[in-house]
Amino acid sequence: MTTTSEPTELSEPALSVRQVLTLERVLAGEPEVVAGAGQLDRPVRWVHVAEAPDVGVMLTGGEMVLTTGVLLAGDEDKQAEYIRSLHRAEASAVVLGLGRAFPAPPEVMRRAAERCGLPMVVLHRPFPFAELTEEVQCRLVRRKFAAVSLSESVRTALTALITSGAPLQSLLDEVASHSACPVVVTNLAHRVLATAGERSAVDDVLRDWERIARQAGGSEGDGWIRAELAGRGERWGQIMLCGHRGDTATGRLLADRAAEALVLHRMLGGNSAHTWEEQSAQSLLTDLVSGVVPARQLLPRARAAGLPVNRRTLVPLVVRDVEPGQLDRVLRMVGLSGLVAELADGAVAVLLSLARDQDAPVLTANFAARVHSEATRTVVAAADPRTAWDDVPTGLREAQHVADAADSSAALDLPAVVRLRDVHLRGLIRLLRDDPHVQSFAERELDGLLCAADEDMLSVLRTYLATGRNKSRTAQLHHVSRPALYRRLEAIQTRLGVDLDDFEQAASVHIALLAHDAQQS
Repeated sequence: MTTTSEPTELSEPALSVRQVLTLERVLAGEPEVVAGAGQLDRPVRWVHVAEAPDVGVMLTGGEMVLTTGVLLAGDEDKQAEYIRSLHRAEASAVVLGLGRAFPAPPEVMRRAAERCGLPMVVLHRPFPFAELTEEVQCRLVRRKFAAVSLSESVRTALTALITSGAPLQSLLDEVASHSACPVVVTNLAHRVLATAGERSAVDDVLRDWERIARQAGGSEGDGWIRAELAGRGERWGQIMLCGHRGDTATGRLLADRAAEALVLHRMLGGNSAHTWEEQSAQSLLTDLVSGVVPARQLLPRARAAGLPVNRRTLVPLVVRDVEPGQLDRVLRMVGLSGLVAELADGAVAVLLSLARDQDAPVLTANFAARVHSEATRTVVAAADPRTAWDDVPTGLREAQHVADAADSSAALDLPAVVRLRDVHLRGLIRLLRDDPHVQSFAERELDGLLCAADEDMLSVLRTYLATGRNKSRTAQLHHVSRPALYRRLEAIQTRLGVDLDDFEQAASVHIALLAHDAQQS
């Protein structure tokens, strides 16, 4: 893998030695690789014809050197020095045209090239070197022009996205469309913050992410190209092209252009790498809650994001009226692993990951106690612990329902950790609020008040039922006299056609009102 600490200028485009040997004009010379066969992916930056034994002093590296060996024939010392000189100059390969000087591959040169790891190719048929140099130089110039055009195209597209306020994902999608391979952004701990590219290809990368993250290096030729994300003297992440199949120079260009854009995006938006971690967690937990993506398909993303999932107990939580950053701090303070992400309507999802031998209820209670110390007016709702990853989405949705029910009921005396059993009937109604039968029941029972859109009467009815039909308390809460309350209650009973002194009828209206409120929220 290649790693760059700062965005680099456009690298010289190159052909590999292997690509040069497949050119039609070269094939006409019947090429044979006699040494350095394992180095054929070396880049060829230029082609140079040279006969002098000290040719290396004229090279700058990356050249494929063509020679007939006419000045080397009969002198084995010069032949060996010729190869060593090319090696010192970091030439990409040497091509020897067989003929009058060397009717067969010279063994001294072959052995020296093999020792140096320098590809040595012989041409068995006479070949005009001018044709080869012309062919390669033209191709390199065309690549140079194409690379410059690509560079400007990518830079323009990414800059336009940044100035329009596009999110990080849009930038990565643009990079993935140019690179035609998965794109991954990580922090310095190699935790995945964002990805782009074809979903199946990205999932393949993430499934093997632990091995990839541990990999200390590798060659550029394998298509794994990374560029560091850094600014103002601080490194905070990296972007990686995973399995780029184009030439290395183009891949490096794309990675560097992408890194430039991401750094600029962060600086202009006032974002931080930590914010990107929040976005990553939010994307994962939102997908889990929605159920749009099967949980099994999200497992590689969870692992790559740094969430321990193997042989773990997972506790789904939803916390109300607290900032995600506060919950992140609480996780660190209590020493627990987990993901935190803001959902909607002031709800924040938390997925705790505990070792199987840890006491999940006790640790959950400790976490909730610390949350309540940070934010006193909050609700910590929890589902029962899960040991199977596929059960996590259901648990998160259950915790979300519990949080909704608990948040809307000031009359409930709630524990530090609220569970489904603690919200009783209200929790059941919340779970069933989208059922058409429940919706129809609520409308039918409350029709007399809903048609009149009398919010004041609905409010009185709500308080009266929530206080256990305590008329004195209801009058006090609504700041009216008891006779005035009696008149309102009589009007409510008349409109609904019920007797609120009858327990069953009052219970039916209470359930309908809970369902109505749940649907409205």
